[in-house]
Amino acid sequence: MQPLSQLYKHSLALLTDLYQITMAYGYWKSGLALRKAVFHSLFRSNPFAGGYAICCGLEYFLDYLEQFHFDESDLSYLAKQKGNDGNPLFERGFIDYLRDLKFSVDVDAIPEGTAVFPGEPLVRITGPLIECQLIETPLLNIVNFQTLIATKAARICLAAQGEPVIDFGLRRAQGIDGALTAARAAYVGGCTGTSNVLAGKLFDIPVKGTHAHSWVMTFDTELEAFEAYAKALPNNCVFLVDTYDTLEGVRHAIEVGKHLRQRGHEMIGIRLDSGDLAYLSIEARKMLDAAGFEKAGILASNDLDENVITSLKQQGATIAVWGVGTRLVTGGEQAALGGVYKLSAVQDERGQWQNRIKLSEQTAKVSVPGVQQVRRFSDESGFIGDAIYDLHSNIPDAPTIIDPSDPIRRKTFSAQSKCEDLLVPVVRNGRITYDIPPLAKVRERSLDQLNHLHAGMKRLINPHRYPVGLERGLFETRAAMIEKLKAGREQK
Repeated sequence: MQPLSQLYKHSLALLTDLYQITMAYGYWKSGLALRKAVFHSLFRSNPFAGGYAICCGLEYFLDYLEQFHFDESDLSYLAKQKGNDGNPLFERGFIDYLRDLKFSVDVDAIPEGTAVFPGEPLVRITGPLIECQLIETPLLNIVNFQTLIATKAARICLAAQGEPVIDFGLRRAQGIDGALTAARAAYVGGCTGTSNVLAGKLFDIPVKGTHAHSWVMTFDTELEAFEAYAKALPNNCVFLVDTYDTLEGVRHAIEVGKHLRQRGHEMIGIRLDSGDLAYLSIEARKMLDAAGFEKAGILASNDLDENVITSLKQQGATIAVWGVGTRLVTGGEQAALGGVYKLSAVQDERGQWQNRIKLSEQTAKVSVPGVQQVRRFSDESGFIGDAIYDLHSNIPDAPTIIDPSDPIRRKTFSAQSKCEDLLVPVVRNGRITYDIPPLAKVRERSLDQLNHLHAGMKRLINPHRYPVGLERGLFETRAAMIEKLKAGREQK
């Protein structure tokens, strides 16, 4: 599957920030374009004040890399850019260099659908500086949003306690691509289907839908509207019952359901889209059961999210299917994941790796040096912690991890613990080497990963904090670099 290239037939090379291209030009001018470097993408805090995130978007990113090129219209546009002196911003030689540019980077990434945590590199890019720099913006654009929505979907689906959740967000999403990528990410996070037909086609997601209030309002009576719909689509009858009077609408749905049954079909259920959903669902359930429609489900929509669903369940709502729109596909209360992309090592003239670190007055923004990998430890209870370590150093069989933001928080893993390295090779020398799994398999991985997390980490409020830290050797390397840089600044 190539979702980006199916949607966008032209080059996406200019889907970037200008400073990426100006830095690329600077590397070219300085003779550093081919100097090898390592960058990592990561996020600093869990979205939605939760206990985890579900990484998503890798397939999109790989498609972007595979299709990357500057076409002639891109190059013509860049050649027209001016500096503040009115002269061209870029030399003709640089424009010609971009014309022939092909990616030769190596990419290692955590597979989509994996539970991930703050500070862990989701993607590691190794290659020429100029290529690594040009990758930053599209990588963050793709992975940040899809990870955010996959995580939101996972939270909503956990709140639904195994009941189906359907993405209803197309009309409220942030544009066309926002709707499509949100539908994809929502499916990864656990949703069972989408109302978005194009997303269904592109990603092979089950599509679901019934009728709107306008259908009912088109006819003189609600009963007539339901009868017409049942006649047109007898195998897709979920009746929206709240256009005028909800409980009266349930009675009309039951009446039409009986007619359907006489014709050899079954009413799937009813949909509630307004009002007191807890009360109305309880009353509707009684009415449906009394009329012999025990298997007819009640679907609810109307500004739902994980918190509203949890509240409705606590009130005894008898809702069986949840249609979630705005607060799913937009991220609701959190507009962005806040993922970043940081340089961590550069090769010198002799080909030796030199670690790099960014300092900040904010502890959370001090970066981590080295060529990083994430090792996940587990036992019979599930996942028990992750160690971020440097591939150029040996990791002990029983490593100790230290939280860089709180060095008192430490954990040592047993040498007998099961473990796996999460970042896997996906691109080598610019060519995809990864067997991209079908989206349904990614969704299965997401659900399995959540099953391996302690219940306390999946709570909506005040979740437990999953143990993640720097392996002791990397922690000490980082601390030494910080001290050296601070000492140098003080001497000045």
